[in-house]
Amino acid sequence: MTDKNRVQGVALTRCANPLAGIRAFYFLLFSLVFLVLAQVANAQSYRFDAVRIEGNQRIEAQTILNYAGIARGETVSAAQMNAAYQRIQGSGLFEEVSVDPRGNTLVISVKEYPTINRISFEGNRRLKDDALGEMVQSKSRRVFNPTQAESDAARIAEAYSQQGRLAAKVTPRIIRRSDNRVDLVFEIFEGGLVEIERIGFVGNRAYSDYRLRRVLETKQAGILRALIKRDTLVEDRIEFDKQVLNDFYQSRGYVDFRITSVNAELTRERDGYFITFNIQEGQQFRFGDITTTTDLQRVNADDYQDVVKMRPGVIYSPSHVDTTIARMERLAIRQGHNFVRVEPRITRNDRELTLDVEFMLTRGPRVFVERIDIEGNTTTLDRVIRRQFRVVEGDPFNPRQIRESAERIRALGFFEMAEVNAREGSRPDQVIVNVDVEEKPTGSLSFGGAYGTSGGFSLLLNFKEENFMGRGQRLNLSFSGADSDKVYALGFSEPAFLGRDLRFDLDVSYRETDNDFADYDTTVIRFQPGISFPISDNSRLSLYYKAESVDIFDYTSGGAIIAAEAATGEQISSAVGYSLSYDTRRTGLNPNAGVLLEFGQEFAGLGGDTTYLRSSGKVVAQTRVWNEEVTLRASLEGGAINYTSGNSRVTDRYLIGGSKMRGFEPDGIGPREVVGSTDDALGGNAYAVASFEAEFPLGLPSEYGITGGVFYDVGSAWDLDATNSNVLYEDFSLRHVAGVSVFWKTPVGPLRFNFSNALQKEAKDREQTFDLTISTRF
Repeated sequence: MTDKNRVQGVALTRCANPLAGIRAFYFLLFSLVFLVLAQVANAQSYRFDAVRIEGNQRIEAQTILNYAGIARGETVSAAQMNAAYQRIQGSGLFEEVSVDPRGNTLVISVKEYPTINRISFEGNRRLKDDALGEMVQSKSRRVFNPTQAESDAARIAEAYSQQGRLAAKVTPRIIRRSDNRVDLVFEIFEGGLVEIERIGFVGNRAYSDYRLRRVLETKQAGILRALIKRDTLVEDRIEFDKQVLNDFYQSRGYVDFRITSVNAELTRERDGYFITFNIQEGQQFRFGDITTTTDLQRVNADDYQDVVKMRPGVIYSPSHVDTTIARMERLAIRQGHNFVRVEPRITRNDRELTLDVEFMLTRGPRVFVERIDIEGNTTTLDRVIRRQFRVVEGDPFNPRQIRESAERIRALGFFEMAEVNAREGSRPDQVIVNVDVEEKPTGSLSFGGAYGTSGGFSLLLNFKEENFMGRGQRLNLSFSGADSDKVYALGFSEPAFLGRDLRFDLDVSYRETDNDFADYDTTVIRFQPGISFPISDNSRLSLYYKAESVDIFDYTSGGAIIAAEAATGEQISSAVGYSLSYDTRRTGLNPNAGVLLEFGQEFAGLGGDTTYLRSSGKVVAQTRVWNEEVTLRASLEGGAINYTSGNSRVTDRYLIGGSKMRGFEPDGIGPREVVGSTDDALGGNAYAVASFEAEFPLGLPSEYGITGGVFYDVGSAWDLDATNSNVLYEDFSLRHVAGVSVFWKTPVGPLRFNFSNALQKEAKDREQTFDLTISTRF
């Protein structure tokens, strides 16, 4: 092949591959574009000899320049100018911003956000304006910020969501006013209430759904849904319920208990929730062997074993272990052994379902309390809080004592919040205890009035202060004025008299009564100071002095006994007395059972017109059975008064009925003087009443707060100093009553409806088949 042909062949080959030519074309094109863009970028660089600010009224020009970050005479690019624009816009101070280069001058034009003239809320009924005003961060006379307004709207909507109104919508609007001002209006659509329709449990075998619902703070919607505010889904409340449920099972020996999940499902109509707790109970454990050991010299383990109240076979509870540790640590302090720590060592026996507990006494770190700092108490004096601590500056530091002090501070009821924490002090071997509290109102002033056909119009006034002048003292003033009953009373209590665990009480009262159940009136004036103090973990002793004046007058019936007693006129008694109580609930090992013992005596004769000895006692026991579904109570109480000079009067003797023995009027049983149309209840110098009752669920939802009960009472009042042939029932004669009760926990207090029938009574006894009372619990 000739050279010419060879060259032509090559050219033909290149033309046959067009892709190579396209790549070359694009390469040249991209190169050209890159050079053009580089020239354009260089052409958009600016250098300004002056910067002019336009449109600002409140904001200083220098402040805007600082946000822009562009200095006079500085060369800037278009990208830098855009960044300056973004910084000014992002400051949140301006509604509109423009950055405009004009020759050698940079003009920054702004339009400031208006100031807020006033803030108002429309469409709200469930939450008041004052409450909403505290939620929002936007304030009058401040710059309006749309971002802040949206955040405020979200905060309000969340408040409604916490109340169960998930459909609530909040829209912020502005109304333009003169002088660059706006009115900020939050338009609120509250929406309907999404309540909890049902709370269920999956995996529970030992306790029924009904029993577990009573433990939870969250409640199902019921007939009192307008008053009960705990029937809405609140996440924090559910978390609290999980902890409460865990504590419930742990305290009953279910050490493996756990909550696997909590499900919340909306109903098909989206107007309610179904809440389901999925739980695993595990097995119930009891205490096995309980021993005490120590590696400390001069510490006798047997002394500490003696303070252990737990016994093998008792259902295991962590609180029992904590209580025992506290007893041991207090014993160590009394014996002069500081820094002793008690470590419980648990050995598990799955075959016998027992937990052996070994209390090991060891030496803890030598740490001292440097000081106690108290903050937030604007009303309560420091000393009221400090006396809740069993340690002072310089004492050995015991974490358990600090936790117990925190519980005592919260138990005062003076604070909305009370936190007690310890931090390192000036040296590693010292700690500073910080107490942070938030005060809450502790006083109340109430007015009231009533009108009755027998008593006429009455005015009621009561002032109560639980933390009088921030001293932790209780003051109670009450006044009741009516034609049938006038009461003026003063009550005062100092819980730390003379700076010790000594309670001082003072009661002063004047009462003038037109008795509805008798044909005589009375006037009673009383002055009674007293002190009380603990004598053991479960026992407390009270000592008091009582001066009392009692007058019986306007006797209109024809009985000889009360007429003779009224003829004696005003009688003054001067007496001293004591009361001793023993209550196992204070440190009881069984949370479902307890015993209360009370005994007291009163001696009169230290001056005055009467000399007597009055004795009284009470025994109350309670327990829960059938997986804590049924509560059983039994009580026995009685009293006797013995006059050594003179005779007792109707105002001194025991009138039995009403609250003491159901099924009869307040003066329904006991000695009576009956002659003609006269039927006077005289009361007895002695009485005794035994009561037995059971309370149980009725199958109604627990949120209704309604349970049922049955009771059986038996008792009598007897004995008189003066008598005649017209006196009946002076001797001991038992009355028997049986009945049913309905308990109802209402927002105004627990009520009790009793329906009773006297199984055995005397002819002149005054029966009462129905009564409504405030329910009391042992």
